[in-house]
Amino acid sequence: MLKKLVGVTSALALTFGLAACGGEQTGGSAGTVGEQVDYKIVGIDPGAGLMNLTINNVLPEYGLDEWDVVEGSGAAMAAALKKAYDKEEPIIVTGWSPHWKFASYDLKYLEDPKGIYGGAEDVNTIVRQGLNEDHPDAYKLLDQFNWEPEHIETVMNLIQAGSEPADAATQWVSENGDLVSAWTKGVSEVDGAELTILYVAWDDVIASSHVVENVLESVGYEVKLVQVDAGPMWAGVADGSGDAMVGAWLPTTHADYYAEYDGKFEDLGPNLTGTKLGLVVPAYMDIDSIEDLKGE
Repeated sequence: MLKKLVGVTSALALTFGLAACGGEQTGGSAGTVGEQVDYKIVGIDPGAGLMNLTINNVLPEYGLDEWDVVEGSGAAMAAALKKAYDKEEPIIVTGWSPHWKFASYDLKYLEDPKGIYGGAEDVNTIVRQGLNEDHPDAYKLLDQFNWEPEHIETVMNLIQAGSEPADAATQWVSENGDLVSAWTKGVSEVDGAELTILYVAWDDVIASSHVVENVLESVGYEVKLVQVDAGPMWAGVADGSGDAMVGAWLPTTHADYYAEYDGKFEDLGPNLTGTKLGLVVPAYMDIDSIEDLKGE
């Protein structure tokens, strides 16, 4: 099977190339949806499970042989989406919830009748082996960290509106004392113990990692946040160079990494439930299902 992946430079070209489709081409009257978007789906990081699932399962299972997935990043995807949305141009992106884009734009998931993207995923907290013995209070706080999609989306929206991630986390923590108190219940203060939290540059993981950093520092830890790609994030916790991560999307997105390093980390379970993966389009587009892309 041909690799359905377009280089990162294509993501930038696509943001400009979509303009050629014209702002009125939201249905089929000006050509099929496939023709309008040049048979391209705007994706994110090439190593993301969402990308692998789309390329290796969704495209072949739905017979979308002529379609490609544009490699880029979460930021490049969001920029392409904004550019198209502002002009009411057609665009298809790989999407997930929670994400600030659903609060900023009127979007919809394309139906997935084959169920390839699966049901709702969880976001889990993963820590290195031995953390409970070395830093029991950090372990307890991380184990008690749990929130809802509306909580994380508030932080994400603050960041999207221009706040620095650390400032957004500080504001959210100050406004949600009851929930934060549940996370810190039974946690003793420490005196400057160092922790390293690994995270990927996805909007939701940036938000959650900075909130956790803020709360850990409030009880006396010195936290170092290190941004890496998904593979090094998992490898770092598995080899002990990182203490924890709070952005493990399971059971689908990070399934390969979970299997690769199984037995070399401790899974503290979900800190967020009710997530979703799939293909996302603006609500103004006259298409409702992935099946409708076949033959487009």
